[in-house]
Amino acid sequence: MAKKVSTKKPLTVNARSKALNATKRVQKPNLQKKTIDGKKVLISAREAKKMA
Repeated sequence: MAKKVSTKKPLTVNARSKALNATKRVQKPNLQKKTIDGKKVLISAREAKKMA
């Protein structure tokens, strides 16, 4: 099991139709499994890009 390093959490946003009806939906962070110093960790894609 990879350890979660990132502190990012899902966002709750409104999905809008053409009639502007609002329904709740969730935007999940883009978590990736990466190996750092021989350990598998879950970090966001943005953090992985900064490290490379």
